[in-house]
Amino acid sequence: MSDQDAKPPVLALEGLTRTFSQGKRELNVLNGVDLEINAGEVVALVGPSGSGKSTMLHISGLLEQPTSGDVRIDGQSCIGLNDDERTKVRRYNLGFVYQYHHLLPEFSALENITIPQIIVGLDRRTARARARELLEWMGLMDRADHRPGMLSGGEQQRVAIARALASSPRVLLADEPTGNLDPDTADDVFGVLMHLARGTGLAALVATHNPDLAKRMDRIVRIENGVLVEA
Repeated sequence: MSDQDAKPPVLALEGLTRTFSQGKRELNVLNGVDLEINAGEVVALVGPSGSGKSTMLHISGLLEQPTSGDVRIDGQSCIGLNDDERTKVRRYNLGFVYQYHHLLPEFSALENITIPQIIVGLDRRTARARARELLEWMGLMDRADHRPGMLSGGEQQRVAIARALASSPRVLLADEPTGNLDPDTADDVFGVLMHLARGTGLAALVATHNPDLAKRMDRIVRIENGVLVEA
């Protein structure tokens, strides 16, 4: 067995279930979800609205606890961790991109990417250098000093992607990252996301309703009735 074969998946979901109580009724959103994503792999998560995509992403990102099952990052079980330990894993190992960019409106593009790195312990000079590098990759260096309100929707989302990748996470979780953009801008932003994900070797799980974008990823998994299958 080669060293590569011996490495565990960067992200592994094992037998995830999630049940919600609605009065006397129980709603089973996830029914034994299993998924493995390796370094440099970008996986599309598709399914109808209300099928459990966001719940699955929240559990994968340690933002929500499953009813049963496990989430492993680089082989480490994360379900038994306390709140402080889970926060630490999220801070250092996970990057998040949402449909809406959620940038800090009072700070520039450069500052929006710099601040999360300082929070995880990087010195300001190193964090700013990394932020500038990411803005260069995004083709936004000339917009570095602009606040979000001065950027287009596509530019804001590219800054959000750069922010998610600034701390070199092992896993990127994206929930409809292009869903709020026009088709041409969505295609551009998605291309940047794919290039950076593959170039940095992280594992990416991207929920999308866009079948054309899904086909451009390494593989597609579909969730329906709480069950995950290869599409």
